[in-house]
Amino acid sequence: MLENIDQFEKLSPEMNIFVLMTFMSLIPLLLVAMTTFTRNLIVLSFLRHALGLQQSPPNLVIIVLSLVITFLTMQPILKNAYDKGVTPYTKNEMKFAEAVRQSWSPLREFIVLQTQERDVAFIYKMAKVDRPDKIEDVEFQFLVPAFMLSELKLAFKIGFVIFLPFLLIDLVIAAMLTALGMIMVPPVTISLPIKIMLFVVIDGWELITQVLVTSVVT
Repeated sequence: MLENIDQFEKLSPEMNIFVLMTFMSLIPLLLVAMTTFTRNLIVLSFLRHALGLQQSPPNLVIIVLSLVITFLTMQPILKNAYDKGVTPYTKNEMKFAEAVRQSWSPLREFIVLQTQERDVAFIYKMAKVDRPDKIEDVEFQFLVPAFMLSELKLAFKIGFVIFLPFLLIDLVIAAMLTALGMIMVPPVTISLPIKIMLFVVIDGWELITQVLVTSVVT
């Protein structure tokens, strides 16, 4: 896909502007497809459900926190991409096609590190295309969906681990209420404040943020 970026320079100025505006509209999709945002958002959503909270924290808070954590992990990569591609292009030291390739290089290295080879093999199998011998030779249109699959798998694994201690609390509270004959009392009425208290005492938000940041392969 990026191999054909040279064709961009052959377009008229009007078409160049149109293509650039189209690219700008795709930035939110690129944020989801090429960063750790998906991983962060899913894990935080798992956490909210594990606590038994439906609308607290609100979706907006979870999204913003996911963006902040994404910036913490992606900032060195994005800065490297900016310095290698955007800065020389704005100084007229590099053509647009070469600037795109240079900017893509740090992002590609990051994505390759986070992507499992079996996910790459699966994408090529679905596309019915022969897989290259080296993951460094994987093309953009195959690497990005493989990266997203790897992110989803890792996010669900982290979410599962987060769920376990809260599930254990629910089971213990339910067993205690049953033993006391209080079967009419919903277990969530007792377990919810206990889970929230435990989460606050152990500085849960800091722990979750640390897990998400350190889960990135460097």
